[in-house]
Amino acid sequence: MAERNYQFRQRLNQVHVAGRRDRQRQPEPGETVVESGWQIAVGPAASDYLLGVAQDLQDYLFRSMEVSCLLVRGQAGPRTIFLTTRAESPELGEQLGKPRSYRLLVGPEQITVCGFDERGAAQGCYFIEDLMNLREAPFLAAADRVRSPIFSPRMIHSGWGIDQFPDQHLNAIAHAGMDAILLFVKGPDLTTSGYLDINNLIDRAAQFGLDVYLYSYLTSRLHPDDPEAPAYYESTYGALLRSCPRVKGLVFVGESCEFPSKDPRTRGRLRLDPGPPDSRPSPGWWPCTDYPQWLDLLKRTVRRYNPELDIVFWTYNWGWAPEEDRLALIRSLPTDISLQATFEMFENIVKDGVMTRCVDYTVSFAGPGQYFRSEAATAHERGLPLYTMSNTGGLTWDIGVIPYEPVPFQWARRWEALLQAHRDWGLVGLMESHHFGWWPSVVSELAKWAYWEPAVSVPEMADQIAARDFGPVGGPLAVEAWQHWSDAIQDYVPTNEDQYGPFRVGPAYPLVFLAEPEEFPSAPFAHFGNRILSTKYRPHKPEDLPGEIGLLERMASRWAAGLACLTRAIELAPAGKQPEANRMLGLGQFIAHCLQTTINTKRWWLLKQQVQEGTDPARVAAALDELVKLGEAEIANAAATIPLVEADSRLGWEPSMEYMTDRAHLEWKIAQVQRVLDEEIPARRQELATGAPEPN
Repeated sequence: MAERNYQFRQRLNQVHVAGRRDRQRQPEPGETVVESGWQIAVGPAASDYLLGVAQDLQDYLFRSMEVSCLLVRGQAGPRTIFLTTRAESPELGEQLGKPRSYRLLVGPEQITVCGFDERGAAQGCYFIEDLMNLREAPFLAAADRVRSPIFSPRMIHSGWGIDQFPDQHLNAIAHAGMDAILLFVKGPDLTTSGYLDINNLIDRAAQFGLDVYLYSYLTSRLHPDDPEAPAYYESTYGALLRSCPRVKGLVFVGESCEFPSKDPRTRGRLRLDPGPPDSRPSPGWWPCTDYPQWLDLLKRTVRRYNPELDIVFWTYNWGWAPEEDRLALIRSLPTDISLQATFEMFENIVKDGVMTRCVDYTVSFAGPGQYFRSEAATAHERGLPLYTMSNTGGLTWDIGVIPYEPVPFQWARRWEALLQAHRDWGLVGLMESHHFGWWPSVVSELAKWAYWEPAVSVPEMADQIAARDFGPVGGPLAVEAWQHWSDAIQDYVPTNEDQYGPFRVGPAYPLVFLAEPEEFPSAPFAHFGNRILSTKYRPHKPEDLPGEIGLLERMASRWAAGLACLTRAIELAPAGKQPEANRMLGLGQFIAHCLQTTINTKRWWLLKQQVQEGTDPARVAAALDELVKLGEAEIANAAATIPLVEADSRLGWEPSMEYMTDRAHLEWKIAQVQRVLDEEIPARRQELATGAPEPN
């Protein structure tokens, strides 16, 4: 039966998967077995938050491991999982020195989780879940281990819906090891989707150990020199923080916080403000010399209501600018804010003779790029807390309407690069997605393992996860599939034209024959909808198209090898594991169709040029014949995608655009291409026969 649109949220709401226990598993010598009749105990000083954590563990054991435990308040006894903190049990927590760290002790008759703080105790409980999930049984090996997080904050946007955070999704975020959520704001209690009680969200997020960062969409119309500026910013940013002073941080990025800078290298007005033609960049796209002055005014305004507010200044929009100008700005920034630089952007990479440039965003290049390196080193010199946009929630703009990119070993190369940046430049904070959000997956699960100390082997953990999800026989083939895909993504060509074109919506992307772009249908309630999509395709460099097609064809071949391995892995997997495994296969097949659409779009453009520029009627007619064949092939490609999006309603959707590649959009695209084949190309043939001019 086909899923209806948004039905994926039912699955996303299931934090604890039912029936994980394999009753065939038997405990190994020395393993502790948690059985019905055990209890979960918290100390007398436990807060409502820690009680909620204990209840969550109780629910996990009941749903996933089929074990019933009583929840009690009091001292630990035999057959007990005891949750405590360093403050409550200093002798247990003396080794803990970092927020959210924890100690896990597993003995024959008792399991103890001692957190540096209550959030640490929660992470220890989630770790118990992780271990039992891998074991597929409520068995734990004897242990005394201390684990500490490497990065904080780990900020994430909602994968449930833009700026929408039901409790279940907050719980999933906490289980994934993240510690903060991101919310777009336009004013007090105003988000991209309208009214939201932000204080209620802060309260609910805190019940899952999460902080709230506000991503500013507020307009900044006055220069800080303006006599009216203090009152103006008090009425905007001041009003925002006055309404919700308990937020953890505020994120500023050029394009959404630009102000009328007096830097003569800019046009001095906001991007959308009217004015005479001016080739200079808008202030939001340049490292203006007066950003520090603007930040000082904003700091005074917002920290009046929250003196500890984390102000995050993100240099995303001017990573292309000369290094000396970018670094001069960083050297003049106040040191009581955090600097964020995007990890891989603006890097030029040659692939098979084709110069590719990392646009926002791609995992095809692990990073870091020179833009990040230069700013990270300068931030480190100045002692600025350093954050990065890493997208390690598992998704970038490589493919616009998927839940995650199933390339775990390429992601592992990024995780290692981020860890090296932590060692080299003190990288401490991660923004793990933009508005495309995240989805719990093998990628986010492995990222959680990678981001804690002591270090673990990603390949070994991938083997264990694959065995859990595909069985001992299918597991190695699943790992082989992930390796093929992780190699394939390195042939991806990141261009704005493709990421705002066929890769954004995949097989729903139209093939335009005439000069006019097609109006792509989108939901009226979408935040962006079709405004971040261009249907009039033109390549970045026409001369590079043959090389780009060659790279994508090689990527498609490698991807197909991964699909073959995963198909075989599912055939060999236990029957109970096959439904979820088939979702990963569907995702892989969907990506293959997206690849084919992009290849076809590039070929379509080349053939159109032959039609538009050709002077030999026979050659033009032959090109029209090839366009018909290509159009028919793309219709078949789109039609073959329909069963995939009906089987998994998350495919074809993105939070800021809503549905762009569901059945309705695919049928719209099929009709559009059919119209080109039935009407527009025959009309061109008629013009060719009568000597009429070709279309523009």
